[in-house]
Amino acid sequence: MRILVTGGCGFIGSNFIRFALNQNPSDVLINFDKLTYAGNPANLADVEKAHSGDRYFFCRGDIADRSEVLAVLEEYRPDAVINFAAESHVDRSIHNAMPFVTTNIVGTQTLLEACLAAGVERFVQISTDEVYGSLGPTGKFSEQTPLDPRSPYSASKASADFLTAAFYHTHAFPALITRCSNNYGPYQFPEKLIPFMFRQAANNQPLPVYGDGLNVRDWIHVEDHCRGVWLALTKGRPGAVYNFGGDAERSNIEVVKRILQIMDKPETLIRYVKDRPGHDRRYAMDFSLAARELGFSPVHAFESGLAETIHWYQNNPEWLDSIVSGAYLEFIKQWYAKDQRL
Repeated sequence: MRILVTGGCGFIGSNFIRFALNQNPSDVLINFDKLTYAGNPANLADVEKAHSGDRYFFCRGDIADRSEVLAVLEEYRPDAVINFAAESHVDRSIHNAMPFVTTNIVGTQTLLEACLAAGVERFVQISTDEVYGSLGPTGKFSEQTPLDPRSPYSASKASADFLTAAFYHTHAFPALITRCSNNYGPYQFPEKLIPFMFRQAANNQPLPVYGDGLNVRDWIHVEDHCRGVWLALTKGRPGAVYNFGGDAERSNIEVVKRILQIMDKPETLIRYVKDRPGHDRRYAMDFSLAARELGFSPVHAFESGLAETIHWYQNNPEWLDSIVSGAYLEFIKQWYAKDQRL
């Protein structure tokens, strides 16, 4: 099978490429990535060395550019396309929503139209639990939960989901959607909670926690997510939606304190800051459909998976330092420090 992965130099996309190459020795992976600030070719340096020009090919391009999408489809003629490409940081979407509309909505529409014209046999749209909105203290999101996005980021991802479903229903295009909970693991860009807090703690800098820190997320190790995507690709029903979760609900403050424990850092580094606008209170995923139809279940326990992730960042400081720009960190720090409590 020839699989085109969009956004393959990002956190989840690069982990998926590495995972997929270990499944079937005859499969070929094509990585189509725009290389924005979060797309890092170094994430796949080992893959490039071992498989470039054989089972792995890289092509730089933008999913919102129809000519570039058509060119890569014509050159490589993939059997399947998995769309990981997305702008994905909620804080940045609040600051400026336009890149999220361009990539997540226009880009998905452009990709769907090109794949339909090219006769792609399988299309997997990678989405997020954030499209469901916010949960109360009980219950879980199922695939039947109405979409209720609360941020520009989640609204753009919900729009992409609707477009994907529309192509299935209108054109009988063999597309399906996966939605996962919060990912963690190696190679995650340090705008996200775990690597950001790690870097702050490593430098003995304040760890900013929104509001009271009691917002709850279900955490899934990126390898478990990649396994779920692979199962959806190879076993999933066209037109279906599959939820993937890690069965690991934790409050943000629990996660931050656990990071400090692993790093042997004091909790006095924690700083509570003004809450983010529209901050969803709780997410939790019911992934029983994926368990029944695909045989999916997470295998990474959160505590051990988090410790392994922190140790990976500790053992790969050159990777982290190489991708962090002073200007970007300054934006993040200013965002967290708006109420002057940092």
